[in-house]
Amino acid sequence: MGKSIIQQARGRGGPTYRVRRKAFSVKPGYLTDLSGEYEVIKLISSAGHSAPIAKLKSGNQIFFNLAAKGLYQGQKIKINGEGNGDISELGNLKNGAFVFNIENREKDGGKFIRTGGNFGFIMNKNDKFVTIKMPSKQEKRFDLKCRATVGVIAGHGRLEKPVLKAGKKFYIKKAKSKLWPRTSAVKMNAIDHPFGGGRGKRIKSKIAKRNAPPGAMVGLIRPRRTGRRKR
Repeated sequence: MGKSIIQQARGRGGPTYRVRRKAFSVKPGYLTDLSGEYEVIKLISSAGHSAPIAKLKSGNQIFFNLAAKGLYQGQKIKINGEGNGDISELGNLKNGAFVFNIENREKDGGKFIRTGGNFGFIMNKNDKFVTIKMPSKQEKRFDLKCRATVGVIAGHGRLEKPVLKAGKKFYIKKAKSKLWPRTSAVKMNAIDHPFGGGRGKRIKSKIAKRNAPPGAMVGLIRPRRTGRRKR
């Protein structure tokens, strides 16, 4: 039987689950064409992001980028420079350089390593690709023309201070349109979730049927195979 579960309610976008647009009004990323030198005119604390955002200006051009650790208001940011906070193509940087906000494809604005306190570093280069060690310890290859910001993203210690009140945690999550606190599925009523009811953690099946309706698509959704793999 299909259920009207919480994922469906969030997907409809009602007032309870609607994102605060003001929290995401500033969108950090690179302009298509960048050259010369930009000045940091303002550092913005955005509720929708885990790191402060720098407002950069050169003439009539203004854009926003994630702030590097140690960046200050009035600092000059060079394009294709190698200093802290500078924006450069990966092919112009040396091995061992720390980078963040890396483009996946040339001039897409930046897609990788965008959370506070994170960074990747350049391991090696060849004629076609640059290999970067990501925060996940995995290695990923990027095109030489992809741009990145030099340094480490600011906001490293944000998780070190404990959240002492449940209400504060609620508003932190609400600013990013994340539901908190979360109720375990097996503790719900049977009408609210396929795992609900039953007075305990006796889950009927963690594997949803291939033709199950949206309200029953929970658990391990359509795995390719189950059971122990035989060698």
